[in-house]
Amino acid sequence: MSTAEPSPRMAGLQIEGLVKRFPGGDKDIVAVDDISLTIEPGALVALTGASGSGKSTLLHLIGAMERPTSGTIRVNDVDITGLRKTELNRYRRTIGFVFQGYHLLAALSALDNVVVPVLPYRVDFDRRARARELLAAVGLSGREDALPSQLSGGQQQRIAIARALINRPALLLADEPTGNLDSRTGSGILDLLLELRGEHGMTVVVATHEQQVAACCERLIRLRDGGVVEDIDLSAGHSADTTLTRVSGLSAS
Repeated sequence: MSTAEPSPRMAGLQIEGLVKRFPGGDKDIVAVDDISLTIEPGALVALTGASGSGKSTLLHLIGAMERPTSGTIRVNDVDITGLRKTELNRYRRTIGFVFQGYHLLAALSALDNVVVPVLPYRVDFDRRARARELLAAVGLSGREDALPSQLSGGQQQRIAIARALINRPALLLADEPTGNLDSRTGSGILDLLLELRGEHGMTVVVATHEQQVAACCERLIRLRDGGVVEDIDLSAGHSADTTLTRVSGLSAS
């Protein structure tokens, strides 16, 4: 397992009493139900649970893609739930987000897809040079001009990971990053995430329903019906077999 030493660039999270409700006709749907968590800087955390347990919603709240109904999320002691629009945009630039569905722009090359997040902003690095470096880091050197349609699912996910790193994020959020991939390709993507986490120094939170992905993390937080039902430290010297046994019920209702 790749590890990372905490650095000032890593993000620590303190979540208190977090609730997210969505309108649902006669009764609101509670997607996140009174969650309180602390995630240390440099942590590698798996959010697990059955479909509909609240994993993706919790990631979206941490990433400021959704506003909570109540509760607070503090990132490095800044309450992001109280930020104004301009401040939220600035916060989002400190995050990398990897989606299950890649979300690449079909008309753009691999290189341009990586550059897109920083196009509107003034940055202190050469955008295209950094994009080339990141594509090389994810094993796609020489494919910079390829369109998404010319690449496999695993290659597209590698582009998405490179794109998520273009801002040098302190926090990487990955929502089912291997969910659309076969087991071999998914294993390669997971190994890549772990390697890049160590190299770039990030706090990483991964939402997953896959046991092998969860077993590679240091901490497992299992959700059910929007709440935390289990919080396990997987880094305390467990063998691979013991770890898999501990996570074997991660998709249970």
